[in-house]
Amino acid sequence: MQHNVLILDFGSQYTQLIARRVRELNIFCEIFPYNKIPKDLSSYKAVILGGSPFSVRTADVLKIDLDPFRGKMPLLAVCYGAQYLAHFHGGEVVASNTREYGRANLTYIKEAEPFLENVNLDSQVWMSHSDTIQKLPKNGIKLASTKDVENAAFKIEGEQTYAIQFHPEVHHSVDGQQMLENFLVKIAKLEQNFTPDNFVETTVNELKEKIQNDKVVLGLSGGVDSTVAAVLLHKAIGKNLFCIFVNNGLLRKDEFENVLDQYKHMGLNVKGVDASDRFLNALAGISDPETKRKTIGKVFIDVFDDESKIIDGVKWLAQGTIYPDVIESVSVKGPSATIKSHHNVGGLPEYMKLKIVEPLRMLFKDEVRKVGKTLGIDKELLGRHPFPGPGLSIRILGDITPESVQILQDVDAIFINGLKEDGLYNSVWQAGAILLPVHSVGVMGDERTYEKVVALRAVESTDGMTADWVHLPYEFLMKISNEIINKVRGVNRVVYDISSKPPATIEWE
Repeated sequence: MQHNVLILDFGSQYTQLIARRVRELNIFCEIFPYNKIPKDLSSYKAVILGGSPFSVRTADVLKIDLDPFRGKMPLLAVCYGAQYLAHFHGGEVVASNTREYGRANLTYIKEAEPFLENVNLDSQVWMSHSDTIQKLPKNGIKLASTKDVENAAFKIEGEQTYAIQFHPEVHHSVDGQQMLENFLVKIAKLEQNFTPDNFVETTVNELKEKIQNDKVVLGLSGGVDSTVAAVLLHKAIGKNLFCIFVNNGLLRKDEFENVLDQYKHMGLNVKGVDASDRFLNALAGISDPETKRKTIGKVFIDVFDDESKIIDGVKWLAQGTIYPDVIESVSVKGPSATIKSHHNVGGLPEYMKLKIVEPLRMLFKDEVRKVGKTLGIDKELLGRHPFPGPGLSIRILGDITPESVQILQDVDAIFINGLKEDGLYNSVWQAGAILLPVHSVGVMGDERTYEKVVALRAVESTDGMTADWVHLPYEFLMKISNEIINKVRGVNRVVYDISSKPPATIEWE
């Protein structure tokens, strides 16, 4: 990972998508808030300035010093970044008469320009801004225009500095990926060596060097992330890895036994710990979702602390943290507002004398699956839907009781097994059921009922940063609804969640 791209976040909803597109070119990149730029830039070979919901013309403009990299390495300024480059460097940015949002087409492309090589005239791009660049900055050269935007793209003469007022990272910009490839490969001369094979080799070597002969304890969840992290660590340190799979009482139906059985065939050293009573007692009477997450995180740490003391000489706690966990847990002014706290992010209490190792910290979920495939992990395990660390606690809205857990486990099992039986499971990114703090009137056997409501949720996504609800067949939903109401005592109504992320999140809490 010597050839890094630094992406600076100004709060755009598309910033993570830029990173995804760069990674798709097999080039490693990292996102940092605009006001937390790394002091050491020696490992970065190119910089991308992202978009922003803010305007460069307002008093509270998000300011950045471009001197550390402008003119010293290739720089691509996108949307807000392009307007910032113009506004503060001799150009002029004005409020547009009409908000420029949506599809546009390139009506002019400068000839023999490497940045626009293999980009066709009339190529569709995606605009999303209310300001526009009326006058280019000092030494600015126009590269492209649309019908309504004269300076849709420009470069700075004598520098490898490029700017565009549209978003190349979104699907609607037809040649956007080509432009990113032109910038990163042709102009910045970056090597496309960020592949799963390369990641495994590099990471295993780094883990060997970092951990050496120390012992590591890792909390397995049965999911993709912790499993891939475990296999990577096992490849690096072998018998010095001690895996613990904790039953927090909030797993899916029969999951504790099924997952332990699955791990028997993988050569990992796994111990199952049933701490369900400990978790459920700690959660009694708690209904606030953030308090639930923090309570579960604390009990997890307490359980690991107890278990790690049994193993002589443990010095590290390994976690399956991935990049969206890190991004969503960062909070600065504007960019990357905290969506939710995450039990894998935020460090350990002082009383716990373990250091943290997170081998997947810089990977998106689909990249984790590709690494898992390279490691030879069973495709059924790699294809498992993501499942939240706090388990069913954040799918039970309101207080958590043994009765509510049992109801949701039964409902969830019917839904997930139904998806598998009807061949729908693999076309869904994540699915689950939510127990609502609502009762509804129903009729069963000519008698009035007043029972609980459950919501079913199924989304499609590539990395969990954005997601759309899945159009499950009506016949399937009818069958599942009937089965839930007939078989799960205490539920008399089923609804289906048709919200996308954004504005909703995948989980309800």
